[in-house]
Amino acid sequence: MLKKFSLGLLVVFIAAQFWRPARNISSAPGPNDLNIKYPVPDKVQALLKRACYDCHSNNTHYPWYAEVQPARWLLDHHIHEGQEELNFSAFSSYTTKRATRRLEAIADEVADRRMPLKSYTWLHPETRLTPDEIKLLVNWAQDLRDEIAP
Repeated sequence: MLKKFSLGLLVVFIAAQFWRPARNISSAPGPNDLNIKYPVPDKVQALLKRACYDCHSNNTHYPWYAEVQPARWLLDHHIHEGQEELNFSAFSSYTTKRATRRLEAIADEVADRRMPLKSYTWLHPETRLTPDEIKLLVNWAQDLRDEIAP
């Protein structure tokens, strides 16, 4: 019985490898990208790309384990959730109210070290933010919020 069950799991695992969802990769910034409407300083842009864009943009850099299901399904789920909350590739299309709320959330989440997620930084240590980087991102988000607030 255990042998049949194990064989069944193996067949399901192998079959799952053939179901490949579309990748979250764009070749260039779109018309609603954050930088189109709100120029972002180079240092901030570098931090956003390094620590945020994998889940909060239309351009994810997939790690090697994204080639194995069900890891890819879990990654895609996290990316979808991240984009629903904040998508830098669609930021310029946000209403002023939504943009200011998202900027407040960025400042709060980064300052309180809730973003990037600990589970993400554990697998991607290069996304960990130093205290100076946190301060830079928080100040940028607050300054931009103040600039665009009605």
